[in-house]
Amino acid sequence: MRRTHLAVLLALALALALALALILVGCGGSQDTGSETPTTPVQQQSANAKANESAEALEEDHAPIARPSTNGALHVEGTSLVDEHGSMVVLRGVSTHGLAWFPAYVNQDMFEQLASWGANAVRLALYTEEYGGWCAGGDRAALRQLVLDGVRFARKADLYVIVDWHTLSDNDPTTHQDEAIAFFKDISSELGDDPHVIYEVCNEPNGATSWASVRNYAEAVIPVIRDNAPHALCLVGTPEWCQRPDEAAADPLSISNVMYTVHFYAATHKQDLRDRTEGAVKTGLPVFVSEFGICDASGNGAIDEGEANEWMALLDRLGISRMMWNLSNKDESSAMVKSACTKTSDLADDDLSQAGLWLKTMLGGEVTTSEAPAEGSGAEEGEPSPSAIPGGQFEYQARLINSWQDGGKTVYQYELSLTNKGSDVSSWEITVPFSGEIEVVDGWNGTYEAIGHSLRIGNAEYNGTLAAGATLGEIGFQVKGSQDLKIVP
Repeated sequence: MRRTHLAVLLALALALALALALILVGCGGSQDTGSETPTTPVQQQSANAKANESAEALEEDHAPIARPSTNGALHVEGTSLVDEHGSMVVLRGVSTHGLAWFPAYVNQDMFEQLASWGANAVRLALYTEEYGGWCAGGDRAALRQLVLDGVRFARKADLYVIVDWHTLSDNDPTTHQDEAIAFFKDISSELGDDPHVIYEVCNEPNGATSWASVRNYAEAVIPVIRDNAPHALCLVGTPEWCQRPDEAAADPLSISNVMYTVHFYAATHKQDLRDRTEGAVKTGLPVFVSEFGICDASGNGAIDEGEANEWMALLDRLGISRMMWNLSNKDESSAMVKSACTKTSDLADDDLSQAGLWLKTMLGGEVTTSEAPAEGSGAEEGEPSPSAIPGGQFEYQARLINSWQDGGKTVYQYELSLTNKGSDVSSWEITVPFSGEIEVVDGWNGTYEAIGHSLRIGNAEYNGTLAAGATLGEIGFQVKGSQDLKIVP
């Protein structure tokens, strides 16, 4: 009887020892995000598989938007951004314009409105070399406080926040490496290991800047941040205005918890850059789109929503975070606020530019543009204008979607679709007649010329081909004229 009891006790002890061993092995396999040791290919493959499972779960279960209050500090596993629970996270938000130029948009109400639209991150763009920038005579005390205020506002709005050292005309980030080290040492010591703060150590290396130079710079700056914030996620720019993730993939940093940035402007950067980005991810590079626009690379050219949507489809498929440029009312097509709007929070849809409306839709917010015409206007907003050139090859439908007063005149914003009633063409041009003299304010996805009472619209470089019977949409323009201006048959 005693031998039987002893055997049972021995079996129980053996089972307990085995269970303890399994627990210890499981704990030993977890990733220390503060470690400076890169993941092995086997670890990376396992992390990628885990991230893919998380991505599928997010898509199927429609998981809530990631927030610092519930998802905590972020880190890199394989090619994915994951939260403190190991679930994949995608950040979607907007970048400010230069803090020295548009400081008023950094405020609590504005950040909370972004969060209400579905944003979960905001980027604070601190220019370095440009006029008023940190390294170009800017008021460093005021800029430093604005960065700290932005971080505080983001925290209260439950947004992740990117502190962006916005190199640009300085080309090579090593140009101001000493200033960067001093800035990040100061800011990271102030913020500590704050889980909602992300550090972008250089914006857009360009010109003749090599990846080797960027790599050396990053390996000098990031350890300064990690001294105060050992678990901080860091973003590093890639050469050619952040269009060469392949070069970073061929020789990545030896530092962990880093993502490499790709920037695109949809009307300029198309399938070639999408292929390069996907190729870099497939080789194991964690990519973060810290800046993009739906216009061309100038920031003030034609808008191409079709290409922008192609980019969103790729980023969604790969689980890549993205931040749109820019939160300002600068008179350019990439700004999300109309230049005539002076509000810096509590923005109505009628205050948003085409880029701003697209951003709000991308974030998941509902767009409700007013259909009331401007006082004294001669056209009804939302009503299509008559088709042009009856019986001709091209017919169009133009819809007035917004109008506002500007300097004693009225600005009218139209959306236009064009149908080819004839044979296939490789270029097109139409003339839209108005009831009075006009001037062109802005236009996208076409070329525009005002000639007296008429607006001549031609194809852009990328949308001239139009098959027989096909309709081309997403053409838009703004013209200025009298208060009773309208399109006439």
